[in-house]
Amino acid sequence: MPSTLSPAPKGPPPPSLVARWTRLLSSRIPENNSHPVQVAIRTYSLALCLSLVPSLIPFATSRASEKTSKHALKRLLAREFGLGGFAFSITLALGGGSLIRELWRALDDLDDSDAPETAARAAAAKLRACLSALNLSSAQKTFFSSVVSSSAGLLLLQAGRRRSQNTKSPSRDPSASRTLDLTLLCLVRAIDAAVQSFVARKSGSRRESDAEHPTHRAQTNKLASSLRREVMRTQIDSVVFWACSARIMWCFFYEPHRLPKSYVKWINTLAGLDPRLLDTLRAIRARKWSYRTGSPTHSHLLTTYARDLGHPASWGDPSVLPAYGGPQADQVWKELEVTTRPGVGGLPCQMVHGQVGSTLGLEHSCTANAGLRGSKVLLEAIAIYLPVQFLPVILSRPRTLLDPRRILASALGALRSATFLTAFVTSYWYSVCLSRSLILARLFPFISHDFWDGPYGCVLAGCLVCGSSIWIENGRRRGEMALYVLPRAVRTCLPDAWVRSGNAGVRLAERIAFVVSLSSLLTAASHYPHVLRGLSRWGLRFIIKGPNVVFWANNSPSSPKPSNVPSKTGE
Repeated sequence: MPSTLSPAPKGPPPPSLVARWTRLLSSRIPENNSHPVQVAIRTYSLALCLSLVPSLIPFATSRASEKTSKHALKRLLAREFGLGGFAFSITLALGGGSLIRELWRALDDLDDSDAPETAARAAAAKLRACLSALNLSSAQKTFFSSVVSSSAGLLLLQAGRRRSQNTKSPSRDPSASRTLDLTLLCLVRAIDAAVQSFVARKSGSRRESDAEHPTHRAQTNKLASSLRREVMRTQIDSVVFWACSARIMWCFFYEPHRLPKSYVKWINTLAGLDPRLLDTLRAIRARKWSYRTGSPTHSHLLTTYARDLGHPASWGDPSVLPAYGGPQADQVWKELEVTTRPGVGGLPCQMVHGQVGSTLGLEHSCTANAGLRGSKVLLEAIAIYLPVQFLPVILSRPRTLLDPRRILASALGALRSATFLTAFVTSYWYSVCLSRSLILARLFPFISHDFWDGPYGCVLAGCLVCGSSIWIENGRRRGEMALYVLPRAVRTCLPDAWVRSGNAGVRLAERIAFVVSLSSLLTAASHYPHVLRGLSRWGLRFIIKGPNVVFWANNSPSSPKPSNVPSKTGE
């Protein structure tokens, strides 16, 4: 009988190509979160997502055209993945500073007592002596390391933007800086960090850890200082948002070219104004349309608008409408068959309100106009803010939705934000009506409606009032909203002629502002994280101290578990 041989035991299957690459990368990438390699990987990944994903959206959502062709996609990918792209330039600016700081730290720790003397060691010792003579603190070393890297990163980014601009649109004004918005964003965040540090000092707050067994009095003092700090912070944020929103709204009416197209489109959606009414407001500012002198070249703007609304064309004719209030205005209104503006002149309310309330026969009512517009905005805002409140909870902590209190808190938060946006729109419209129709124009009928409907009349009143609705919003959200609108408000205050001149002084000023601001932010993220907040706190802390990039090492049995080595406060 033939002997049966037992099969040889099978060994473990050979690792796949992906597993081999994973193991190789996990063994090559340092496990220290603060290592320059990890910082560079996180920076490049985050920067690439911020620049590439929005640029790819038109290719996925738009129909085929010249802007979404394969050639345009190839050009986009070459720009974003190139050395002059946003991702690589920002990685050089942020990761380069971490590398320089690591080399500086190694130079400080260099011990050449028992090492043989070489030319390299002699040069290193001489460099260390020169740097030690400066007697710089750890934070100052981080700042100057970031200055070197951010300067190189900005120059590389600007060179890449110039090449892209010349290739894409040679006719476009080459003097306009394409990195100014990024510079203003860094500048605003750096100023905010300085303000937060000032607030912390003035409120008596300190983020250093207390004693091991703090007394009841120390805890009470800490709570009181924290409350004072929060009150000061929310007051500053509210004032900043109010001022910025007033400036942005005023520019929307009179200088929309100073705002991004997305801003103009969003505000126009909320305002619901006919373009001819906006053109008339700008013509009044330019003194090309007047209640007193008429408008030979622009009178058709509101006459056609009046006919489209179903009113007589004379309701939009500046040569017919009364320029002042009083008995003379009432006589004109009697001839025009307008019964809703006794004692005041200017454009009839029905023209300003448009078709709002026309189905209810309330197009003449200022209160109905503000209320109906606010109701529409409220419904739209709730539809926007409800997902914003619940989606992060669903993705990160879905079990908390089983708690009715958590659901109620999220719903109230969405309602509060929606109420803020509603109050913003409603207060603007009612302020316009109060100044040009209901109160101010009645109190001062001798003032021409060229003023009341001009840039310093009802429009300015609405711009100054609407931003005060920020006091409805949650205190923490006020700060992020203020930091969101502040860079754009600063940009609208810069003279266009100066910004577009493209001379050496403008370029130097922008580069200094960018380098100092970004270096200050990186230093704060490494040494004083309590002065950062919102997106800047999360983003920079993620880059500098964030989660370990070698996450695959946790799943590899042959790889040691990565250890998070947080940087010391003084490092």
